[in-house]
Amino acid sequence: MSGLVIDDISMRFDLPNGTSVQALKNVTLNIAEGELMSVLGPSGCGKTTLLNIVAGFLAPTEGKVVLNGNVVTGPGPERGMVFQQGALFEWMNVRENVAFGPKMKGTEKQDAQKVDHLLDVVGLQDFKEKAVYELSGGMQQRVALARCLANDPDVILMDEPLGALDALTREKMQGLVLKLWKETGKTIILITHSVEEALLLGERLLVMAPRPGRIHKEYRLPFAEMGVGADLREVKKDPSYGKTREEILSMIWDMEEEIMGRTEEATV
Repeated sequence: MSGLVIDDISMRFDLPNGTSVQALKNVTLNIAEGELMSVLGPSGCGKTTLLNIVAGFLAPTEGKVVLNGNVVTGPGPERGMVFQQGALFEWMNVRENVAFGPKMKGTEKQDAQKVDHLLDVVGLQDFKEKAVYELSGGMQQRVALARCLANDPDVILMDEPLGALDALTREKMQGLVLKLWKETGKTIILITHSVEEALLLGERLLVMAPRPGRIHKEYRLPFAEMGVGADLREVKKDPSYGKTREEILSMIWDMEEEIMGRTEEATV
């Protein structure tokens, strides 16, 4: 069985005061090989918790994650992670960062050509000898993407990878994510707070609701495919893009209003 299965996942965090928080409840998903999925929702809906469970950083209270027929019991090289901040090795140059995974596996020489190809793909071949602290935020995220791909994971997990970038750089990086998805055929799960980004970078988009975290609504969208090699600003002009954007914004606004109402009631 290929692909990723999230099978009835629930996650409860026990607090020191004896109470507990239900972060996720009965989340079930089947994600096909090569699928590009974005996950969106208000703060506290369990987006990052779900991603950390898939990554193997957290063990769920109930349920399981199965990748290519194998139950996930911890982190593994078949799942690559890209964080909001690149988590790069600042004492290494760009090429050394990208080649770190192959070096740890003892395949640095065999994979040298692949590393150079990835530097070309993300537009950093001319910067390969630069220290990463000399690079802009967008360039550092390009290094993080190339380093992830150098390990040849089956699934790429992205936790707000573009959230710290300025608007123009973010748009360019969105285009790069679409390019890499199409060229590599990797399965990508991307967490974001941006409705626009979720629409552009999700052929499948999940809206999650909080308390407890669960899947509220799912969309199948054409915009990621439309955006491959295209001007993303032109994609945003599509009438169905604007209509779906407004629908999701209203949905999340209502969730936030409900959360605020509960908070006010609890403090009365």
